[in-house]
Amino acid sequence: MKTINFPSREIWEALCSRPMADNSETDKIVRSVLKKVRSDGDKALRDFSGKFDGVIPDDFRVSTEELESSVNIVPDDLKEAIEIARLNIWNFHKSQLVNEQVLETMPGVRCWRKNIAIENVGLYIPGGSAPLFSTVLMLAIPAKIAGCSRIILCTPPEKDGGINPVILYSAWLTGIKEVYKAGGAQAIAAMAYGTESIPKVSKIFGPYIKRAVLRL
Repeated sequence: MKTINFPSREIWEALCSRPMADNSETDKIVRSVLKKVRSDGDKALRDFSGKFDGVIPDDFRVSTEELESSVNIVPDDLKEAIEIARLNIWNFHKSQLVNEQVLETMPGVRCWRKNIAIENVGLYIPGGSAPLFSTVLMLAIPAKIAGCSRIILCTPPEKDGGINPVILYSAWLTGIKEVYKAGGAQAIAAMAYGTESIPKVSKIFGPYIKRAVLRL
């Protein structure tokens, strides 16, 4: 860590400014991925999966057997911790459901607010060194409580072509039955535009989403 003592006022602004990365090359790559998936669908998904993830899934959709088998793979102590987190998240978001007050603004005119769930939503769970099962819980549970009728989840496959069982168990526990082996910008594009295997959704949620969606 660099320490600067008693800097002159003239350089305060420069010292306090945040470093800005040059994302121009990344922007170019992401835009090309989005465009290719939109035009070529599953073929582009397979190409980019091989290029970026190092594996090409035989079938993008996780089977029911894969989801259910995760129950026997995840250790019991971890399942207990996940269940505690699930209940806490459920109770917090459940409290946000309120019965809206009906207001009669004038005789015979009754007004109130009505919350309507987004019908189709996509959840993106990044891959990496640790399975982000907490992200599954924090995205899937509010969607379930809101009443979204179709919830799909995309997450990148591991080198063996499978999905980390902790991710699958968290999806199974929260009632998510549509899980797809797709990651990165190509997964975001697939959910935004739809492919032969992955359906188009109305809104996408997840920690990777902001930068990719800005390019859609």
